[in-house]
Amino acid sequence: MSRMTWVLFVGLLWIYPVLGAVDKVRKCLTPNTAHAVVADRFNGFIHAKNHWPRRTGCILFVQKNQSKPNTFGKEFPEMRDNNGSSELHFPRFYLKRKLQMVVMEEEPYNICNITEFFVLNTTSCISYNATGPCQITCLHPKTECEQSIYNETQCNLLGLNKYRMTIRNRTCLNCDNPVKSPESNFTLNTTFTPKEGEKLDAAEAAGVVKGMADLAAVIESSAALNVGEGVTGIFMKQTDSAVVNEMLFGYTSPSGDISILEETNIRPQFSRSVRLSKEAFEKAISLNISVPFGAMLRFFNLDTVTNNIKTQLQRCRIFKYVPFFFQDEANSIILGNEVLAVEMGEKITNLTDKISIGFKNMEYEGIPSCRSWNGDGSRPNWTEDGCLTIQNGNDITCECSHLTFFAILLVPLNDSISSSDLNNLTVITQVGCGVSMFFLSIVLFMHFLLRRIHASTSTMILIHLVSATFLLNFTFLINNFVASLKSSVACKILAALTHYFMLATFTWFAAQAFHLCMLLYTRRPIGNRRYLLKVSIISWVQPSAIVTLMLILGKYGERAINTSDPEDHVAICWITDNNAHYIVNIGYYVLVFIFTFTTFIITVSYLFCLKRNTNISVCTESSTNNRSITTILGLCCMTGITWGFAFFAYGPLRIPAYYIFTVSNSFQGFFLFIYYRYTSAPIEVTKDQDSSVNHSALQTSTSSVNPYIDLTGEEPGGETGTDGGGLSAGSKRLQAGRTN
Repeated sequence: MSRMTWVLFVGLLWIYPVLGAVDKVRKCLTPNTAHAVVADRFNGFIHAKNHWPRRTGCILFVQKNQSKPNTFGKEFPEMRDNNGSSELHFPRFYLKRKLQMVVMEEEPYNICNITEFFVLNTTSCISYNATGPCQITCLHPKTECEQSIYNETQCNLLGLNKYRMTIRNRTCLNCDNPVKSPESNFTLNTTFTPKEGEKLDAAEAAGVVKGMADLAAVIESSAALNVGEGVTGIFMKQTDSAVVNEMLFGYTSPSGDISILEETNIRPQFSRSVRLSKEAFEKAISLNISVPFGAMLRFFNLDTVTNNIKTQLQRCRIFKYVPFFFQDEANSIILGNEVLAVEMGEKITNLTDKISIGFKNMEYEGIPSCRSWNGDGSRPNWTEDGCLTIQNGNDITCECSHLTFFAILLVPLNDSISSSDLNNLTVITQVGCGVSMFFLSIVLFMHFLLRRIHASTSTMILIHLVSATFLLNFTFLINNFVASLKSSVACKILAALTHYFMLATFTWFAAQAFHLCMLLYTRRPIGNRRYLLKVSIISWVQPSAIVTLMLILGKYGERAINTSDPEDHVAICWITDNNAHYIVNIGYYVLVFIFTFTTFIITVSYLFCLKRNTNISVCTESSTNNRSITTILGLCCMTGITWGFAFFAYGPLRIPAYYIFTVSNSFQGFFLFIYYRYTSAPIEVTKDQDSSVNHSALQTSTSSVNPYIDLTGEEPGGETGTDGGGLSAGSKRLQAGRTN
């Protein structure tokens, strides 16, 4: 190329508009493309494709050893001579965009023919180092500088604040400080004015977070946010529209300034750090966010007390049944009293590349658990749904698939269970549920195929309870497997079904107790023709209405059972809203327990009263005692008294109560089968029993435990009997025997 051609070529630069040159340089330096850098006596640039159709990228003309800043912004490179070699200085922008540089170290029109330079294919820069005066070199800043670690001392001595790359040997020095402060400070104009010493209102805090999108129009790039006492934060835009990158924040102390981090490997230098993934920003853009941004607010002393009855009941977190019964978070505290909120202007969920919140070198007592709150309601309802807790010594990392409020809750060690006890109780539970389902299926088989036509009202109520218990055991037995599938839809459905059958079982406990009360009160057959139908509708339909409402409100999902070893935490599909759990489950069962336990005491007292006033012969006394024990155990299972052992799971009785609760409820189906088997077989009278009083008393004892005696007075085989235990007719026969 002749000197005149080069002069005409350079002349194009003088007519290139300088206005808006900073943005034009950004647009010219397209990502993942090779660009040319030419040493010259001035600064300028042109688009290669405007002059060579088969060439792409940008051609940058760089004035060597320039002492004054250029007019093209910080993205424009610099070239300097240093001890006989040339250096190229450039910002981190080149690494983020994965730019490739074809560099000519000497002025082309002065000492060399640059034909070779323009023949070089700038669309795919290869490792090329030409010989001769032009010294053309191909550089890959992303590859050659990514592993270079920032050295603050050396960079300060050299007075550098960019990457420095020696062109010929391609050595790179990182002097672009990866820790940057926000470019400005911004005070939010909001009605949220927390006062010193007072707790922050959670609902108002949620309102402040939702208003972060309004700041995108007034903050140019990044800003430190100040809301008031106990509330600080940071706001940062994705300023490079061509490339979306992850965003990192960090701070060294709870009250320290929040910094912008540009390298992942420096996160360990900060006691707290937050990483917003690239996928999160891509989802925000897909939801019509024109300028993607990341905002983080830090709340101290947030009012997180939930509105529930947890102050009245002790937490009972045991094996796998009790999370369905008691899940009190009253004893949990928030680590560092610190709540973080992350906002991007849209609802971001189901991230595969999850956001990460790290707490390093923390001193705490208890079992940490990462929780989130979606900002709804007047008080936080902390849930584990979508968050994973990773514990490594004193370091805690939360990985969550959504954006919202986050905190680490500490469960006291004495409120958790050891891994060995959890494993033991899990085995007992699985074996017990399997055995119970086997024997309950036998009861249902015997009833529907052999004895259904002879069943009394009491028997039908018992069969309904058996059915509910069977389905509860089945859904519970497959709960772990479904939770391990990590399918949110399947987990929610199973949680709803398990909850429904548990509430149905509780309701049939109450129905059993109500039926006994009716028999004791009326002392005659219950004459209501649709009595069983009404009881069935209440016991089956009422729980379905509650579960449907909670399913619509999104109260089901995956929860975790904490153990002393974080690696042994167990996931289950259950209720994620603590308020709903306390009111619907604990409150409901407390009412059922009071009613059924009272009925149980009255019924047992009545049976022992009958026994004392009946003269039973010696030969039948042992059999009668065995049946009395069977009757009492059966009443305990039918009225759900055994679930009350959970109330004793506190203090030194905690672990023993766990085991008693597990055995009694896991094998509840087996106990119901034993009760059914003994009470469904009539007792034969021996030949020596010829006393009319003894025969009448024996009938009373037999009928008092036989569920297959109809209220109308006809039992299978034609003998006279009564419904639901023969309490009324037995008393009448007892009085008749005394008269004789």
